[in-house]
Amino acid sequence: MAIQSPKGTKDMLPQDSSAWQWIEQTMRQEAALAGYLEIRTPVFEHTELFERGVGDTTDIVQKEMYTFLDKGGRSITLKPEGTAGTVRAFVQGKLYAGPLPVKLYYLNSPIFRYENPQSGRLREHHQFGMECFGSREPTADAELITTILHILGRLRLRDLGVNINSIGCPACRPGYHQALKAFLRARLDQLCPVCKERFEKNPLRVLDCKEARCVSATQEAPEMPDYLCQECEEHFATLKALLTAQSTPYQVNPRIVRGLDYYTKTVFEITMRTSRGDLALCGGGRYDGLVEEIGGPVTPGVGFGIGTERILMELASQGIGTPSPSTTDVFVAHLGDEALLPAFLLTQQLRRQGLKSDSDHNRRSLKAQLRFADKLGVILLVIVGGEELARGKVKIKDMCTGAETEVEGGQAVGYIQQKLSEKREEEKHG
Repeated sequence: MAIQSPKGTKDMLPQDSSAWQWIEQTMRQEAALAGYLEIRTPVFEHTELFERGVGDTTDIVQKEMYTFLDKGGRSITLKPEGTAGTVRAFVQGKLYAGPLPVKLYYLNSPIFRYENPQSGRLREHHQFGMECFGSREPTADAELITTILHILGRLRLRDLGVNINSIGCPACRPGYHQALKAFLRARLDQLCPVCKERFEKNPLRVLDCKEARCVSATQEAPEMPDYLCQECEEHFATLKALLTAQSTPYQVNPRIVRGLDYYTKTVFEITMRTSRGDLALCGGGRYDGLVEEIGGPVTPGVGFGIGTERILMELASQGIGTPSPSTTDVFVAHLGDEALLPAFLLTQQLRRQGLKSDSDHNRRSLKAQLRFADKLGVILLVIVGGEELARGKVKIKDMCTGAETEVEGGQAVGYIQQKLSEKREEEKHG
């Protein structure tokens, strides 16, 4: 039996790559417009990073991490999310010593979570994320929400929504925890076994449970926005004003707490209305204590992450087409062995001019080469050999119209450049 890919992973085949590249290009462009620079961090980190940063009461740390001992006996974990590694790099690289804020993004970052594979969620998936370090102002939060909306808008995704909440800070959250625990204590028998454990360690996580009995039991739970200190209340009010000022519709959803322990103040989700209900496409928020927790100086931060596979899935569900792969614009066929070298050299000349070109590598007959070029979907076919080669010429065929033209060999590259330029102009206006 042939070896299969591991459960929960998926190959990106050549026919899929153009859609990925289109999404990635859009992400890069919008991140650059907002002043964000790319960072790349290792695919694995010391396990302690995630235990300290993400939180040992989270589902990620307790159930979903790929953790193993390396040959030196060190506990290593494949990256289960993007923020902690970016914070570690920010601290280790002493980026806090430069001008603040520092704006970073990561792209196509592989994320590993051991969970039951389901629609839009794989054990290995890829994330795009943006992280802003060194600003406490809600303008940074609003900027990130606006940027991801611009990205999704450029990808032509529809029916988007913005849900926001504030989960307070170390000054005001204890009071809310006390009120929430008092509420939950009277309903412990209605909670799922996991939430009964969360009750003691992190009661806020009970609100994040998706089990129907827990959702029902917490329907009337106290809401964090009612317990905010003055600083958090002003921060949240300003964020709402910023979103309103730029006509960004949003909803305050007190049940958004996010699944990671490092969040403070703002948390948000970008959702999409579907026949399957509202789906969370993107999640993020503020983590003002995370840099210090990982060993750096007191530095506020805010960021988000979104899965590329989820975007692709929703593009397909909305019937939104993505660019088709284009491998070759020009195919240089040769007639006879004496034409092999001139055809090869012409192909290289075309590539040096930035034209996607190819030639035969299997010693096919001319007829077989023409069939192969047709399958590639090339725009122009160049035939080198026969009487034309003896006269220093090549034959160029327009694969769309069938028209054939003889061109001097030394003028072939310029002629092909011009014809391809004309074809692209026709497509633009056409």
